[in-house]
Amino acid sequence: MALFAVTTPIPSSDCVVVNCHQLRRSTSSLHILRPVHRRFLTATPMSSCLRDRTPIAASSSLRIHNTSPSDDVLRIWSSADAVCFDVDSTVCLDEGIDEFADFCGAGQAVAEWTARAMNGSVTFQDALAARLSLFNPSMSQLQDFLQKNPPRISPGIKELIDTLKANNTNVYLISGGFRQMINPVASIIGVLPENIFANQLLFGSSGEFLGFDTKEPTSRSGGKATAVRNIRKDHGYKTLVMIGDGATDLEARMPGGADLFICYGGVQLRDAVAKNADWVVLNFEDLITSLNH
Repeated sequence: MALFAVTTPIPSSDCVVVNCHQLRRSTSSLHILRPVHRRFLTATPMSSCLRDRTPIAASSSLRIHNTSPSDDVLRIWSSADAVCFDVDSTVCLDEGIDEFADFCGAGQAVAEWTARAMNGSVTFQDALAARLSLFNPSMSQLQDFLQKNPPRISPGIKELIDTLKANNTNVYLISGGFRQMINPVASIIGVLPENIFANQLLFGSSGEFLGFDTKEPTSRSGGKATAVRNIRKDHGYKTLVMIGDGATDLEARMPGGADLFICYGGVQLRDAVAKNADWVVLNFEDLITSLNH
């Protein structure tokens, strides 16, 4: 059986074309998806309760420590050669796999597994396999989802990335989600496709779900840390920062990995992650302001 992974190339306009990328060459069983065109929005209301999620920064009364960065933290942040961002609940307001599962009718069960994975109570690979097995998405379902659900970008993230790039800081997206959902996000915020490290859904020649590519480092626990180490080694960065909301993001803060972990709590604030972060922020404006001073 031939294996395929649906990918979404970065378009030059405001639309996305979803096509099929062949993993194993097979000229007789190639399954082609028709192009899907849609405009991107930074926020789109949906009927799903999952899509009602809004940033907590403006209304949260949670008592959070380490929201005031030290001088050392600010120095590292302002001198970073590269910044790696988590995608779900960081760059985007939503958890992509939760939204996709909800679209396929398994939202609540999958969201519970996501919460366990992000809190570090179960290995990431086990959580990923379990979540996908709850709804076994087909290629046509993925195409339909991408067409009807434009990504919702977190307020301020595009401006932050533009500021980093103006300071000659390279930007990467490192996610336990899927490239099929992340490529459109990258095109909105201006991240190069080669700077995306994420997972890949696999489909058969008839569009049936086969699983995910286990060779991707982000498909397992510690994968983001591995990706960060590889990025640093391959490019020789002196200072690298990781920004995210989950336990898998925090793992990247280790020798040879990220010099600094900034916990973004503007969508989901996880106590176990926040208390171990070098800096906790509830909005990206704080990070922009610190770069401009």
